[in-house]
Amino acid sequence: MNFLDNVKSLVMNNEKKTIIMTEGEDPRVKEAIKNVIDNKYCNIILIGEKSDIPGVKVINPNDYIDSFSNSLYELRKDKGLTLEKARELLLNNYMYFACMLLINNIGDGIVSGATHTSMETIRPALELLKTDKLASSFFIMDLNDKVYLFSDAALNVNPNSEELSIIGVDSSNSYKKITNNIPKTVFLSYSSYGSGKGESVDKVKEAVLKARNLDPSNIYDGELQVDAALEKSVSDLKSPNAVIKGDANVFIFPDLNSGNIGYKLVKEFSNAKCYGPIMQGLKKPVNDLSRGCTSEEIVGVILLTCLQ
Repeated sequence: MNFLDNVKSLVMNNEKKTIIMTEGEDPRVKEAIKNVIDNKYCNIILIGEKSDIPGVKVINPNDYIDSFSNSLYELRKDKGLTLEKARELLLNNYMYFACMLLINNIGDGIVSGATHTSMETIRPALELLKTDKLASSFFIMDLNDKVYLFSDAALNVNPNSEELSIIGVDSSNSYKKITNNIPKTVFLSYSSYGSGKGESVDKVKEAVLKARNLDPSNIYDGELQVDAALEKSVSDLKSPNAVIKGDANVFIFPDLNSGNIGYKLVKEFSNAKCYGPIMQGLKKPVNDLSRGCTSEEIVGVILLTCLQ
């Protein structure tokens, strides 16, 4: 069973969820919505005035504008938001309205970003749904025979060692939940077990130790170069004392530059299917789409949101 089929099976075996979507005019989004409704994977709420997709529940922001404006104002007034601006945001920015639906338990998660930038999707969620915990993101890279998780590739620019350890622990647990497989989490570097020196190497080393202390139940290793994390023969040569010997499946990048470049290189130079960025560390799941996503990848993100 391939990755997406396994996700579909997990979704079908759990309580049916309701996912909120904001971009119903995009042809890829429409095709994906029709797919999940026809297959009864989940319910869909579409924000807007109308839809020609059978089975979709459409919610018009005007129907909730008075109560939601007051609620949003109370949530953000200490940040300078006025009641008038709250009303304007809800009517013109569907992500703010979608987040208010979640806060009021209307729906279980949000998927957006096919026609908007990542920050346009993520910022409202960070403002309204963030917990005291660090929020981060990951991509699922499906290479048919193997499934990998890459983090953080969309949100945290230069996490310190403590933040990196939290990203590692959250990503490990996300991988386990999404795949039902044992996570083997590697913190990546240009160094393998001390072969290189520098501030970045030290940060990664510290993050590995902190992750192990935070979560003794999962496997964490590093600092490791990516070839040592993927190939046993290279691991035996470069890092013979490594815990993970060439079979890593969760990759923690030291910063956003390397994570974002890394996932895009894999996607462009292979036949990998890419799902994400998937957010973790929020009160409720809100997930972004790459603007270059396919309809199949949108379906995948919707299903992953159901699992979260």
